[in-house]
Amino acid sequence: MILRPKPSVRHPGTIPVAAAVVPAIPVPAWLRRAVPDAQSLRGKGVEDVALAAGAALGALDAVVRRQERWAGAWRQRLALAAAAVTAKQACRVEDENALRDAVLLTRPGDFLSVGPAGLLLLAWRRLASRPVGELLTEKNLAAVSEEFGYAGDDEAVSDLADDLQQLSASPGTVGILTGAFMTAERHGFGRAVGAWLADALLAQRLGWTHAVPLLGIEVALGTSARPRRSTASSVATNVEIDSESVKSLLAAQARTALRAIDLSTELGRRAEKLLAIAPKLRARGADAVVERLLSGDAMVASDNVGAMSDRGLRRLFDRLVELGAVRELTGRPAFRIYGL
Repeated sequence: MILRPKPSVRHPGTIPVAAAVVPAIPVPAWLRRAVPDAQSLRGKGVEDVALAAGAALGALDAVVRRQERWAGAWRQRLALAAAAVTAKQACRVEDENALRDAVLLTRPGDFLSVGPAGLLLLAWRRLASRPVGELLTEKNLAAVSEEFGYAGDDEAVSDLADDLQQLSASPGTVGILTGAFMTAERHGFGRAVGAWLADALLAQRLGWTHAVPLLGIEVALGTSARPRRSTASSVATNVEIDSESVKSLLAAQARTALRAIDLSTELGRRAEKLLAIAPKLRARGADAVVERLLSGDAMVASDNVGAMSDRGLRRLFDRLVELGAVRELTGRPAFRIYGL
Protein backbone atom coordinates (compact mmCIF):
# COMPACT_ATOMS: atom_id res chain seq x y z
CA MET A 1 0.00 0.00 0.00
CA ILE A 2 1.31 3.42 -0.99
CA LEU A 3 0.90 6.13 1.60
CA ARG A 4 0.21 9.54 0.13
CA PRO A 5 0.57 12.82 2.01
CA LYS A 6 -2.65 14.47 3.04
CA PRO A 7 -3.46 17.70 1.19
CA SER A 8 -2.83 20.93 3.03
CA VAL A 9 -5.80 22.42 4.84
CA ARG A 10 -4.62 25.92 4.03
CA HIS A 11 -6.05 27.85 1.15
CA PRO A 12 -4.64 27.44 -2.40
CA GLY A 13 -1.31 29.03 -3.15
CA THR A 14 0.21 28.16 0.20
CA ILE A 15 3.92 28.76 0.44
CA PRO A 16 5.63 25.41 0.98
CA VAL A 17 8.05 24.86 3.80
CA ALA A 18 11.44 26.09 2.63
CA ALA A 19 13.21 23.37 0.71
CA ALA A 20 16.78 22.51 1.55
CA VAL A 21 18.45 25.89 1.90
CA VAL A 22 21.64 26.21 -0.09
CA PRO A 23 24.27 27.23 2.44
CA ALA A 24 26.04 30.49 1.74
CA ILE A 25 29.61 30.01 0.56
CA PRO A 26 31.85 32.37 2.52
CA VAL A 27 34.22 34.61 0.60
CA PRO A 28 37.73 33.17 1.07
CA ALA A 29 40.07 35.28 3.17
CA TRP A 30 42.65 35.41 0.38
CA LEU A 31 40.11 37.08 -1.93
CA ARG A 32 39.26 39.74 0.63
CA ARG A 33 42.96 40.46 1.03
CA ALA A 34 43.47 40.56 -2.74
CA VAL A 35 40.79 43.19 -3.37
CA PRO A 36 42.53 46.55 -2.91
CA ASP A 37 41.09 49.61 -1.25
CA ALA A 38 41.80 53.11 -2.47
CA GLN A 39 44.95 53.40 -0.31
CA SER A 40 46.58 50.16 -1.45
CA LEU A 41 45.66 50.48 -5.12
CA ARG A 42 48.69 52.50 -6.20
CA GLY A 43 51.16 49.70 -5.55
CA LYS A 44 49.31 47.11 -7.63
CA GLY A 45 49.42 46.38 -11.35
CA VAL A 46 46.39 46.24 -13.63
CA GLU A 47 46.78 42.46 -13.98
CA ASP A 48 46.66 41.92 -10.20
CA VAL A 49 43.56 44.06 -9.80
CA ALA A 50 41.89 42.43 -12.81
CA LEU A 51 42.54 38.98 -11.32
CA ALA A 52 40.97 39.99 -8.00
CA ALA A 53 37.99 41.55 -9.78
CA GLY A 54 37.49 38.42 -11.86
CA ALA A 55 37.57 36.22 -8.76
CA ALA A 56 35.09 38.49 -6.96
CA LEU A 57 32.72 38.46 -9.93
CA GLY A 58 33.04 34.68 -10.12
CA ALA A 59 31.96 34.41 -6.49
CA LEU A 60 29.07 36.82 -7.12
CA ASP A 61 28.04 34.86 -10.22
CA ALA A 62 27.62 31.76 -8.04
CA VAL A 63 25.24 33.71 -5.77
CA VAL A 64 23.22 35.05 -8.71
CA ARG A 65 22.86 31.65 -10.33
CA ARG A 66 21.40 30.10 -7.19
CA GLN A 67 18.28 32.19 -8.00
CA GLU A 68 17.18 32.35 -4.39
CA ARG A 69 13.58 33.28 -3.63
CA TRP A 70 14.80 36.39 -1.82
CA ALA A 71 16.97 37.58 -4.72
CA GLY A 72 14.49 40.35 -5.53
CA ALA A 73 14.81 41.83 -2.04
CA TRP A 74 18.60 41.54 -2.30
CA ARG A 75 18.81 43.41 -5.61
CA GLN A 76 16.35 46.07 -4.40
CA ARG A 77 18.38 46.65 -1.24
CA LEU A 78 21.50 47.14 -3.41
CA ALA A 79 19.53 49.52 -5.62
CA LEU A 80 18.63 51.58 -2.54
CA ALA A 81 22.30 51.81 -1.54
CA ALA A 82 23.27 52.90 -5.07
CA ALA A 83 20.52 55.53 -5.14
CA ALA A 84 21.69 56.97 -1.81
CA VAL A 85 25.25 57.35 -3.13
CA THR A 86 23.98 58.86 -6.38
CA ALA A 87 21.84 61.36 -4.44
CA LYS A 88 24.83 62.34 -2.29
CA GLN A 89 26.98 62.90 -5.37
CA ALA A 90 24.20 65.13 -6.72
CA CYS A 91 24.51 67.19 -3.49
CA ARG A 92 21.13 66.05 -2.24
CA VAL A 93 20.42 65.43 1.44
CA GLU A 94 18.23 62.31 1.16
CA ASP A 95 19.68 59.17 2.72
CA GLU A 96 18.42 55.60 2.29
CA ASN A 97 15.53 56.08 4.71
CA ALA A 98 14.37 59.28 3.03
CA LEU A 99 14.60 57.71 -0.42
CA ARG A 100 12.58 54.71 0.72
CA ASP A 101 9.95 57.04 2.20
CA ALA A 102 9.77 59.07 -1.00
CA VAL A 103 8.83 56.03 -3.06
CA LEU A 104 6.84 53.85 -0.66
CA LEU A 105 4.72 56.64 0.83
CA THR A 106 3.70 57.99 -2.57
CA ARG A 107 0.34 57.03 -4.02
CA PRO A 108 0.59 54.20 -6.58
CA GLY A 109 1.02 55.61 -10.08
CA ASP A 110 1.86 59.12 -8.85
CA PHE A 111 5.57 58.75 -9.47
CA LEU A 112 6.08 62.42 -10.31
CA SER A 113 5.52 63.17 -6.62
CA VAL A 114 8.55 61.18 -5.48
CA GLY A 115 10.82 64.15 -6.25
CA PRO A 116 14.23 64.19 -7.98
CA ALA A 117 15.86 61.98 -5.33
CA GLY A 118 13.00 59.49 -5.46
CA LEU A 119 13.41 59.30 -9.22
CA LEU A 120 17.04 58.26 -8.69
CA LEU A 121 15.81 55.34 -6.62
CA LEU A 122 13.33 54.42 -9.35
CA ALA A 123 16.19 54.40 -11.87
CA TRP A 124 18.24 51.94 -9.81
CA ARG A 125 15.16 49.87 -9.05
CA ARG A 126 14.53 49.69 -12.78
CA LEU A 127 18.01 48.20 -13.23
CA ALA A 128 17.37 45.62 -10.50
CA SER A 129 13.86 44.57 -11.51
CA ARG A 130 13.60 44.66 -15.30
CA PRO A 131 14.78 41.66 -17.35
CA VAL A 132 18.28 42.21 -18.70
CA GLY A 133 17.04 42.05 -22.29
CA GLU A 134 14.91 45.18 -21.74
CA LEU A 135 17.48 47.37 -20.00
CA LEU A 136 19.37 48.75 -22.99
CA THR A 137 16.43 49.30 -25.33
CA GLU A 138 15.89 52.84 -26.57
CA LYS A 139 12.56 53.06 -24.75
CA ASN A 140 14.03 52.01 -21.41
CA LEU A 141 17.11 54.23 -21.78
CA ALA A 142 14.83 57.23 -22.42
CA ALA A 143 13.02 56.55 -19.14
CA VAL A 144 16.30 56.07 -17.28
CA SER A 145 17.75 59.33 -18.58
CA GLU A 146 14.70 61.22 -17.29
CA GLU A 147 14.90 59.51 -13.91
CA PHE A 148 18.54 60.56 -13.62
CA GLY A 149 17.47 64.14 -14.30
CA TYR A 150 18.48 64.65 -17.92
CA ALA A 151 16.15 66.53 -20.24
CA GLY A 152 14.58 64.34 -22.89
CA ASP A 153 16.85 64.24 -25.94
CA ASP A 154 15.57 61.55 -28.29
CA GLU A 155 18.55 61.82 -30.61
CA ALA A 156 21.09 61.44 -27.80
CA VAL A 157 19.25 58.43 -26.40
CA SER A 158 19.01 56.84 -29.84
CA ASP A 159 22.74 57.34 -30.44
CA LEU A 160 23.47 55.98 -26.95
CA ALA A 161 21.44 52.83 -27.64
CA ASP A 162 23.30 52.27 -30.92
CA ASP A 163 26.71 52.70 -29.30
CA LEU A 164 25.82 50.37 -26.45
CA GLN A 165 24.79 47.71 -28.93
CA GLN A 166 28.24 47.93 -30.53
CA LEU A 167 29.93 47.99 -27.16
CA SER A 168 28.08 44.88 -25.94
CA ALA A 169 29.46 42.95 -28.89
CA SER A 170 33.07 43.92 -28.20
CA PRO A 171 35.42 41.33 -26.67
CA GLY A 172 36.65 41.65 -23.11
CA THR A 173 34.77 42.51 -19.94
CA VAL A 174 37.26 45.24 -19.02
CA GLY A 175 36.62 47.04 -22.30
CA ILE A 176 32.88 46.89 -21.70
CA LEU A 177 33.29 48.22 -18.16
CA THR A 178 35.39 51.21 -19.15
CA GLY A 179 33.44 51.69 -22.35
CA ALA A 180 30.18 52.14 -20.45
CA PHE A 181 31.54 55.20 -18.65
CA MET A 182 33.11 56.60 -21.80
CA THR A 183 29.95 56.12 -23.84
CA ALA A 184 27.79 57.76 -21.19
CA GLU A 185 30.16 60.72 -21.00
CA ARG A 186 30.37 61.09 -24.75
CA HIS A 187 26.60 61.47 -24.96
CA GLY A 188 26.39 64.01 -22.16
CA PHE A 189 25.48 61.75 -19.24
CA GLY A 190 27.27 61.63 -15.91
CA ARG A 191 29.16 58.91 -14.07
CA ALA A 192 26.05 57.65 -12.31
CA VAL A 193 24.52 56.76 -15.68
CA GLY A 194 27.84 55.21 -16.67
CA ALA A 195 27.71 53.00 -13.58
CA TRP A 196 24.10 52.01 -14.38
CA LEU A 197 25.09 51.09 -17.94
CA ALA A 198 28.16 49.16 -16.77
CA ASP A 199 26.04 47.04 -14.44
CA ALA A 200 23.53 46.36 -17.20
CA LEU A 201 26.25 45.40 -19.70
CA LEU A 202 27.95 43.15 -17.14
CA ALA A 203 24.69 41.27 -16.49
CA GLN A 204 24.19 40.90 -20.23
CA ARG A 205 27.73 39.58 -20.72
CA LEU A 206 27.44 37.06 -17.85
CA GLY A 207 24.01 35.83 -18.93
CA TRP A 208 22.13 36.88 -15.81
CA THR A 209 18.35 37.26 -15.97
CA HIS A 210 18.49 40.44 -13.86
CA ALA A 211 21.24 42.96 -13.26
CA VAL A 212 22.78 43.46 -9.83
CA PRO A 213 23.41 47.12 -8.85
CA LEU A 214 27.13 47.30 -8.10
CA LEU A 215 29.11 50.27 -9.36
CA GLY A 216 26.51 52.82 -8.32
CA ILE A 217 27.63 52.23 -4.75
CA GLU A 218 31.05 53.66 -5.69
CA VAL A 219 29.92 56.02 -8.41
CA ALA A 220 32.23 58.74 -7.09
CA LEU A 221 35.23 56.94 -8.52
CA GLY A 222 34.30 57.10 -12.18
CA THR A 223 37.10 58.00 -14.56
CA SER A 224 38.72 61.20 -15.65
CA ALA A 225 39.78 59.89 -19.05
CA ARG A 226 38.46 61.21 -22.34
CA PRO A 227 37.89 59.55 -25.73
CA ARG A 228 40.83 59.85 -28.09
CA ARG A 229 38.57 61.13 -30.87
CA SER A 230 35.34 63.05 -30.55
CA THR A 231 33.59 60.96 -33.19
CA ALA A 232 33.76 57.22 -33.25
CA SER A 233 32.88 54.79 -35.98
CA SER A 234 33.82 51.99 -33.63
CA VAL A 235 32.96 52.32 -29.98
CA ALA A 236 35.23 49.47 -28.92
CA THR A 237 38.41 50.96 -30.44
CA ASN A 238 37.59 54.38 -29.06
CA VAL A 239 37.66 53.27 -25.42
CA GLU A 240 41.17 53.96 -24.23
CA ILE A 241 41.72 55.22 -20.71
CA ASP A 242 44.78 55.33 -18.51
CA SER A 243 45.77 52.35 -16.41
CA GLU A 244 45.07 54.09 -13.09
CA SER A 245 41.45 54.67 -14.09
CA VAL A 246 41.14 51.07 -15.22
CA LYS A 247 42.50 49.88 -11.87
CA SER A 248 40.12 52.15 -9.97
CA LEU A 249 37.10 50.82 -11.83
CA LEU A 250 38.14 47.18 -11.49
CA ALA A 251 38.85 47.59 -7.78
CA ALA A 252 35.50 49.32 -7.28
CA GLN A 253 33.72 46.49 -9.06
CA ALA A 254 35.53 43.90 -6.91
CA ARG A 255 34.70 45.72 -3.66
CA THR A 256 31.05 46.12 -4.54
CA ALA A 257 30.82 42.47 -5.61
CA LEU A 258 32.09 41.40 -2.19
CA ARG A 259 29.64 43.75 -0.45
CA ALA A 260 26.81 42.27 -2.52
CA ILE A 261 27.86 38.76 -1.50
CA ASP A 262 27.98 39.77 2.17
CA LEU A 263 24.50 41.29 1.91
CA SER A 264 23.21 38.12 0.25
CA THR A 265 24.47 36.09 3.20
CA GLU A 266 22.75 38.41 5.68
CA LEU A 267 19.44 38.54 3.81
CA GLY A 268 19.58 34.81 3.20
CA ARG A 269 19.59 34.15 6.94
CA ARG A 270 16.65 36.51 7.47
CA ALA A 271 14.71 35.03 4.56
CA GLU A 272 15.30 31.52 5.87
CA LYS A 273 13.70 32.50 9.17
CA LEU A 274 10.71 34.09 7.40
CA LEU A 275 10.20 31.01 5.23
CA ALA A 276 10.36 28.75 8.28
CA ILE A 277 7.60 30.75 9.95
CA ALA A 278 5.43 31.24 6.82
CA PRO A 279 3.56 27.89 6.99
CA LYS A 280 2.43 28.73 10.54
CA LEU A 281 0.80 32.03 9.56
CA ARG A 282 -2.99 31.71 9.60
CA ALA A 283 -3.96 35.12 8.24
CA ARG A 284 -5.60 34.92 4.84
CA GLY A 285 -3.29 36.63 2.36
CA ALA A 286 -0.17 35.98 4.44
CA ASP A 287 1.39 34.07 1.54
CA ALA A 288 1.18 37.13 -0.73
CA VAL A 289 2.75 39.30 1.97
CA VAL A 290 5.65 36.88 2.39
CA GLU A 291 6.24 36.87 -1.36
CA ARG A 292 6.28 40.67 -1.43
CA LEU A 293 8.80 40.76 1.40
CA LEU A 294 11.05 38.30 -0.44
CA SER A 295 10.84 40.13 -3.76
CA GLY A 296 11.21 43.75 -2.69
CA ASP A 297 13.13 46.07 -0.41
CA ALA A 298 10.21 46.87 1.90
CA MET A 299 6.48 47.45 2.16
CA VAL A 300 4.06 49.53 4.21
CA ALA A 301 1.14 48.34 6.30
CA SER A 302 -1.30 50.15 4.02
CA ASP A 303 -0.27 48.22 0.90
CA ASN A 304 -3.06 46.55 -1.01
CA VAL A 305 -1.90 42.95 -0.93
CA GLY A 306 -3.61 39.61 -0.44
CA ALA A 307 -7.04 41.26 -0.02
CA MET A 308 -6.05 42.09 3.55
CA SER A 309 -7.38 45.08 5.45
CA ASP A 310 -4.99 47.68 6.81
CA ARG A 311 -5.70 46.45 10.31
CA GLY A 312 -5.11 42.82 9.38
CA LEU A 313 -1.86 43.69 7.63
CA ARG A 314 -0.62 45.68 10.62
CA ARG A 315 -1.42 42.77 12.93
CA LEU A 316 0.45 40.39 10.63
CA PHE A 317 3.51 42.65 10.58
CA ASP A 318 3.39 42.97 14.37
CA ARG A 319 3.38 39.20 14.58
CA LEU A 320 6.28 38.84 12.13
CA VAL A 321 8.33 41.41 14.04
CA GLU A 322 7.56 39.63 17.30
CA LEU A 323 8.79 36.35 15.80
CA GLY A 324 11.96 38.01 14.52
CA ALA A 325 11.17 37.27 10.86
CA VAL A 326 10.75 40.90 9.74
CA ARG A 327 12.13 44.26 10.87
CA GLU A 328 10.39 47.61 11.18
CA LEU A 329 12.80 49.88 9.32
CA THR A 330 11.85 53.42 10.42
CA GLY A 331 11.47 53.43 14.22
CA ARG A 332 8.38 55.63 13.78
CA PRO A 333 5.08 55.11 15.60
CA ALA A 334 3.19 55.80 12.35
CA PHE A 335 3.79 55.27 8.64
CA ARG A 336 5.83 52.21 9.46
CA ILE A 337 7.80 50.31 6.83
CA TYR A 338 8.72 46.63 7.06
CA GLY A 339 11.30 44.48 5.33
CA LEU A 340 13.78 41.64 5.74
